[in-house]
Amino acid sequence: MKAARPMFPDPQNRLALTAIAQNAAHGKWRTEAMRSHETPRLIFVAKGQGRITVAGLTRGFGANNLIFLPPKTMYGFECGPTVYGQMLTIPGAMASEWPDEPQHLRLRDVVAQKELATHLDALERELKSTLPGSLRAAHYQLGLLSIYFERQMNQRDDDTFDARTETASARLVAAYTDLIERHYHEARTVSDYATMLGVTPTHLTRCCKETSDASALTLLNDRILFQARLMLRDSALPVARVADQLGFGSAAYFTRSFQAKTGLTPSQFRKKGPLTAL
Repeated sequence: MKAARPMFPDPQNRLALTAIAQNAAHGKWRTEAMRSHETPRLIFVAKGQGRITVAGLTRGFGANNLIFLPPKTMYGFECGPTVYGQMLTIPGAMASEWPDEPQHLRLRDVVAQKELATHLDALERELKSTLPGSLRAAHYQLGLLSIYFERQMNQRDDDTFDARTETASARLVAAYTDLIERHYHEARTVSDYATMLGVTPTHLTRCCKETSDASALTLLNDRILFQARLMLRDSALPVARVADQLGFGSAAYFTRSFQAKTGLTPSQFRKKGPLTAL
């Protein structure tokens, strides 16, 4: 088995603010498939509702929700036509100013909602500005936003916290998704992961179904498939190299597996052109 992580760095590790719909328009896999990032992300949902799965735990989201994702946290979310929001890419150098664990805040207070809008507007204005020092100003605005987020966490009512994160099933599935992030390119099976976690594959799958309504195999395959799509669309690596870096025994086996899940061969999928991932 391979010990090294695929050499495919996250293309979005600089400070950026992107409309969620921009990626959703290019295919549901850009939002719904399981993935992670090398640096933190902050999702703001301004309108609409749906479901998001973070570290194997699925919950609903609605308007005026803030969802923070630490680095290498596996997630995917529904983004229907009624959902409008933004995703903030937080540079790794500023990750220490944000929480260590995923957070989901529901902003019910109108004053807090307006304050957030002010922070995001100021940040976006500096990111779009051509004035001297605008990027530095944007980073300062990000620092102020991190303080706002910390204060909102401290003011959070008990009923806004999802107690399911503390269940044994949720802890097990979170540990499973963490292992997937470390080893998804090593051709490990669900049984391999179950052994690493000290449980049976049946128990692991039961817990995954309980927390995310998806099997352990579905979560694993979804993560691998997203990475395959990303590498095919956003890099010039040969298909054989993509297959090798994702732990497939051969390019032919990778092609069959990819086509079975997407309806396209890797080459056909790649011809659709490169896109930038959130």
